[in-house]
Amino acid sequence: MKILVGMSGGVDSSVAAALLKAQGHEVIGATMSIWDKNQYFTNMTGKEGCFSPHEEKDIEAAKNVCKDLNIPYYVVDCTEQYKKNVLSNFKSEYLSGRTPNPCVLCNSTIKFNALPMAAKAQGIEFDKFATGHYAKVDFNAQNNRYQLLCGRDKQKDQAYFLYRLSQAQLSQILLPLGDYTKAEIREQAKAIGLEVCDKPDSQDFYTGDINDIIQAQPKIGNFVNRNGKILGKHNGFWKFTLGQRRGLGVSAEKPLYVIDLIPEKNEVVLGFADETLQKGVIASSINWVSIEPLSKSITCTAKVRSSQKPVQVLVTPVGDTLKVEFENLQKALTPGQSVVLYNEDMVLGGGFIQSVF
Repeated sequence: MKILVGMSGGVDSSVAAALLKAQGHEVIGATMSIWDKNQYFTNMTGKEGCFSPHEEKDIEAAKNVCKDLNIPYYVVDCTEQYKKNVLSNFKSEYLSGRTPNPCVLCNSTIKFNALPMAAKAQGIEFDKFATGHYAKVDFNAQNNRYQLLCGRDKQKDQAYFLYRLSQAQLSQILLPLGDYTKAEIREQAKAIGLEVCDKPDSQDFYTGDINDIIQAQPKIGNFVNRNGKILGKHNGFWKFTLGQRRGLGVSAEKPLYVIDLIPEKNEVVLGFADETLQKGVIASSINWVSIEPLSKSITCTAKVRSSQKPVQVLVTPVGDTLKVEFENLQKALTPGQSVVLYNEDMVLGGGFIQSVF
């Protein structure tokens, strides 16, 4: 089989390519280029994220890996698609008082969509597309659906970030690292002799000041409490996220947290730890992965952060939305983030948090 592997220049995608080649497949490496060289960001840190002006370093690393593996390598330009689907969403969500997770949107619209489509447009022929994600795909003949499953390594499992993939996308992909732990993958890389065997994991989506992307002018607003009492001043509500404690610059008898954002008033509402707790969320833009859409309430588990341990929930369909009630109160449930539903290791589906209660 001819397989195109999305190469990031890191150890995971490199070993994914090596494993597939060892299985006898004809492997091709490709890296998506998403950094617009015409943009100039002034607040970069020394750390690297997926979105970085130094992506040429990752491209060079991926190119060298492909040379070592003796497989073809291509760079595929996805800059405009990334701007349209990820960066514009990131900006609009923050300016609407929500906190997006760009990795979720990037996977469904860029890595598993724009990249393979652009590669084919470049004349690159392949049968399947593979990545180095720690997750698994299986086909259930009983309900005639592809199913997304968690990876064996629970510390590195990335199924949370893939919940928006469609049945068509799942039918065309391979995830060769799903049955491995991260430690095993690094050992594989060392055994193969790949230079990236000890390369650190990428830090985040973007490690600079997010206002580089939002590009909003500072605007003086108020920190307030639930009763509207002014507690201090800030330079823009979009610089804060729910649950945030550090960097507020407001003193009180107990630690203060961001408990709400009011964009129309440019207000950041602060409260104490107990005020960050909520019972549930209303989610929209639902994508059902492994099962058909719900017609009645079910109990299952859910995560609102990729690193969170799944917790028990009651899920009720309400029109085009889902009401997700947690068995126990949860801290800082955040509009714009994703709530992902599970049945043991199977990802049922999920959606974007619209509101909390």
